[in-house]
Amino acid sequence: MKVLIAKPGLDGHDRGAKVVAHALRDAGLEVVYSGLKRTPEEIVREAIQEDVDVVGLSVLSGAHVLLARRVLDGLRAQDAGDIAVVVGGIIPPRDVEALKRLGVRHVFPMGTPLPEIVKAFRQGKMSETTEEPRG
Repeated sequence: MKVLIAKPGLDGHDRGAKVVAHALRDAGLEVVYSGLKRTPEEIVREAIQEDVDVVGLSVLSGAHVLLARRVLDGLRAQDAGDIAVVVGGIIPPRDVEALKRLGVRHVFPMGTPLPEIVKAFRQGKMSETTEEPRG
């Protein structure tokens, strides 16, 4: 499985995204990190160019629904709707259902343990959702 970890929007904090990227890489997945402050269009372009299976959006800004929608719409517009999109970061429980309705395959709220994230990727469970942070 090949994963693109992306930081959309103006959020300038990427420590969590890098920790997740390293954990996935250590678990044997191929991981590409896009860097900070990417537009949804740049993320879509890189996901297609890198031929990834999953795009992981790390969002701390509160714009997770809008940014996920733009990435999903962009992938569909480029006939790449088969690329799964997952979202992690500061995701209030009330927004989990909205993200799922958009087509987000899995939500990892702040506080989701790394082993749980790795397990979801390894088992290909991109259709389930973690609703509450664990700690």
